[in-house]
Amino acid sequence: MKSFTLQDFAETLGCEIINPSQEPYALNEITFDSRKIHHAGNSLFVALKTERNNGHRYIETAYRSGVRNFLVSEWSFQLKDASYILVENTLEAIQFLAEEKRKKFKGLCIGITGSNGKTWVKEWLHTCLNKHKITYRSPRSYNSQLGVALSILGMPLDSNIAILEAGISQSGEMGSLVEMIQPQLGIFTNIRSAHAENFESKTQHILEKLKLFLNCEKLIVSSDYPEIIELAKSLNIPLFTWGKNASDNLVIQRSRISQKNCELSLRFQNQKFDLNIPFSDEASIENALHVCAAMMVCGIQIADITKDIPELEALEMRLEFIQGKRNCTIINDTWSADLDSLRIALEAMDEQSLEKRTLIVSDLFETGSMPDELYAKLAELCVRKKVTRVLGVGEQISRFAHLFEMEKKFFISTEALINRLPILEFKQECILLKGARVFEFERIASQLQEKTHETVLEINLSAMIENLNFYRSLAGKNVKTMAMVKAFAYGSGSIEIAHMLQFHGIDYLAVAYADEGVALRKAGISSPILVLSPETDSLSDMLEYNLEPEIYSFRMLDLFLAELGRRNQDETARVQIKLDSGMHRLGFEEKEIPALIEKIMANPKIEVVGVFSHLAASGESEHDSFTNQQIQVFERGSTLIQEALGAGIFRHILNTSGIKRFPDARFEMVRLGIGLYGIGHAQEQNYLKDVSRLQTTLSQIRTLESDQTVGYSRMGRLSRTSRIATVPVGYADGFLRKLGNGKSGFKIHGKFAPTVGNICMDMCMVDVTDIPEAKEGDKAVIFENADDIRRLAETLETIPYEILTGVSERVKRVYIQE
Repeated sequence: MKSFTLQDFAETLGCEIINPSQEPYALNEITFDSRKIHHAGNSLFVALKTERNNGHRYIETAYRSGVRNFLVSEWSFQLKDASYILVENTLEAIQFLAEEKRKKFKGLCIGITGSNGKTWVKEWLHTCLNKHKITYRSPRSYNSQLGVALSILGMPLDSNIAILEAGISQSGEMGSLVEMIQPQLGIFTNIRSAHAENFESKTQHILEKLKLFLNCEKLIVSSDYPEIIELAKSLNIPLFTWGKNASDNLVIQRSRISQKNCELSLRFQNQKFDLNIPFSDEASIENALHVCAAMMVCGIQIADITKDIPELEALEMRLEFIQGKRNCTIINDTWSADLDSLRIALEAMDEQSLEKRTLIVSDLFETGSMPDELYAKLAELCVRKKVTRVLGVGEQISRFAHLFEMEKKFFISTEALINRLPILEFKQECILLKGARVFEFERIASQLQEKTHETVLEINLSAMIENLNFYRSLAGKNVKTMAMVKAFAYGSGSIEIAHMLQFHGIDYLAVAYADEGVALRKAGISSPILVLSPETDSLSDMLEYNLEPEIYSFRMLDLFLAELGRRNQDETARVQIKLDSGMHRLGFEEKEIPALIEKIMANPKIEVVGVFSHLAASGESEHDSFTNQQIQVFERGSTLIQEALGAGIFRHILNTSGIKRFPDARFEMVRLGIGLYGIGHAQEQNYLKDVSRLQTTLSQIRTLESDQTVGYSRMGRLSRTSRIATVPVGYADGFLRKLGNGKSGFKIHGKFAPTVGNICMDMCMVDVTDIPEAKEGDKAVIFENADDIRRLAETLETIPYEILTGVSERVKRVYIQE
């Protein structure tokens, strides 16, 4: 972003600066996240207010990081040397600044909206157009009210073309996006059910999206969507259509689809030409044809179009976090190679508690930037983001090795780097892979990652944070949140999830056993940790690693006091008291509380920081009277403890199911368990994001005649000629034997394939007869949403907790951030 001053923004907004600095800072960054500030002196912190959070709560944190310039809608701060612009609404202020920036842009602005494919079309169109004209596109999926504003504020004014995408989820949202984007050329990708739940009808949904194109010179749309075309014509929007109709501007005359590509014969303005699209799925073909049409409208020659589109590659539009060898974390982001996306990827390193940071980066591709300027910016960015080592790959970046001041090595090719991997010594560090597709950095990732099992559990960290913020908003700003990371974080990976939660300011973590807490401490987790099932032989470890044991009986209290006496330490030991309010599992009974208080008061080396209990049936309405009885018992007992030992002791009894259903019992803290992982009570399930996706691949497909049998004990007897696929997942991975013989199955190409025969230890077989497009190497999904997990649980006569925690640790975990 080009440098500006707070005075520049104030003048544009028509506001005064509160406490203006005598020497105005040159600002070049806008930040909303107090955890992601790396160039504080040159940053403007914008305090955003949302339904789930209030950025004004983090102003002092940003100030302590060195920020001195703030855009706020509340002001009661007396921070030395800090300057403020006070506005009614900070988001609207940022949007207004974007509108003013857009007015200064003299190039062609392309606006994209639709239900699906927006980001793919944007990225592919940028890839193609950037070969011919200086083209800017919004980063990643920056298509929201805030994302569009940030995209425009970061837009270079000397670009020939800017490509911006707009996403909406309810009526009325497009208005502010229109004012910012003001496109001359539009692309309406399609209209489907995605994000349609907040619209009264399909017509209302289309009309809201069409607002973006009311002043467009041309709107590109497929004639496969006649509803869009009819409504666009009623609004007098000029159209460029493509499809199989003779009246389309771009006509598909013939098509031939194979397993790997699609060959088209097209006609445009009496010119006939062939186009090879290197994909065979319907969505990719549609996206590529939008790109083809847009290139034509932009004046790109057909010869160039037929050369550029066959070179398109699949996009992986998210960061992948993979466990690497020797306690490394690999961040795989090889879907683009430019400075803006690299900046975003480097921020992901901040969520890891690893001091060593290695960037493996290829030549960057940014039309319009001189190489020396481009790599100087990259080198400066590496310093700001605290990169400790750079490994550069490519002839161009190697010529500028002298610009990088940290530890560094440069290689002409990916092959050259791979040959040196054994001597480069990766250990306990965060490794970011950022390379253009032509460099095939996936080969480097495969060499560095810990596990290569084809069965993978994907955990969406972005979705998990949304779930965390949902429950935080329910609990209220004065209520702390304790997150459960026991049982391998419900199968998701304790260390990785704990790192993410700590970065996002979790108040407490909870584990079942001390060794889980010790592992977190050794991995750099410093957040408070409660141990729910302390064992006598682990008391020493809990003291050494500053873990808080649950004290649930006089025997446990005596053992803990004895361990304290043996250690003879000066510091007090933090503990939490467990009360039995009616579940009758662990905890002090109400009648024991006076004696408990007396004993604790006689031992000043124990500091009671919390008191809690467990509800037996918080999610079952038929037991609400019992739950309320439990809450009353707990409140009486915990109040006695607070009165005797200090009002600062926090109380917690609510689990995920109880947070919404029993608001009066939130006390000072709530415990968030399975809701964090995307499974909630019926009242809140629609507000939660799906977190986990368990998938594998088809290893082999064979055709068998009827009356043949499949698997052990010949249990899978075929009644017809069948295509049977073998998949590398079995009961040792968590796909249990009870799921065999058609009781469960996999989703392949969106269709259900039932299991055939018994489940083996390491593999099983499925019937893909009714999925003719299924081929070896295809993905097979076991579960990807809450409904899938609940169905599996019902089949196994269990609960979703067991499905998630039952995924074996030998299954590779991949963490994604969208």
